[in-house]
Amino acid sequence: MAKNLVIVESPAKAKTINKYLGKDYRVEASMGHVRDLPKKELGVDIEGGFKPKYVTAQGKQKIITALKKHAKEAETIYLAPDHDREGEAIGWHIQEALGKKNKNMRRIVFNEITKSAIQEAIKNPRDIDMGLVNAQQARRILDRLVGYKLSPLLWKKVGRGLSAGRVQSVAVRMICEREAAINAFVPQEYWSIKAMLEKEGYAQFEAALARI
Repeated sequence: MAKNLVIVESPAKAKTINKYLGKDYRVEASMGHVRDLPKKELGVDIEGGFKPKYVTAQGKQKIITALKKHAKEAETIYLAPDHDREGEAIGWHIQEALGKKNKNMRRIVFNEITKSAIQEAIKNPRDIDMGLVNAQQARRILDRLVGYKLSPLLWKKVGRGLSAGRVQSVAVRMICEREAAINAFVPQEYWSIKAMLEKEGYAQFEAALARI
């Protein structure tokens, strides 16, 4: 039985990393996020400080059950999703889903799937960076607030299957505001009047009318 459990996102990574770490390590994949906002409701308590409501992601219950079993047998659990905000949040969600806060659960990161990089990551574990987690949560909540409210409007006015996001919605608004400004423009006729002037003993020069 392996003493340590390493959890990555991809099963392909799990297979490769397992070769590098040896028999004392078991490497399993979470297949991405294990928790998310519910699909059939807003899932964000707007009045309660925009607190998110997380549920088990669709099709992930078996994966969570298996990870819990392996976690129970391990002395140390290494959370090794991708090295970005999304990966940090996935690691935090796995930690919350496993409910093993009292166990030795650490976060490791690496930028390449090589033996040296993996071993170096194992030597330098850290805690979950909640700053990165909260950054991802803010992005996810904003996506939900915009998409959940605007997507049904798109279905009704444009076509089914379209979705509104935090970036597209702002971009569309900027385009619409610019188009409105163009349509509201009132053209005004104006003229530029110039004259060639000269005086005896001086060179001829051009002058423009500035005011009457």
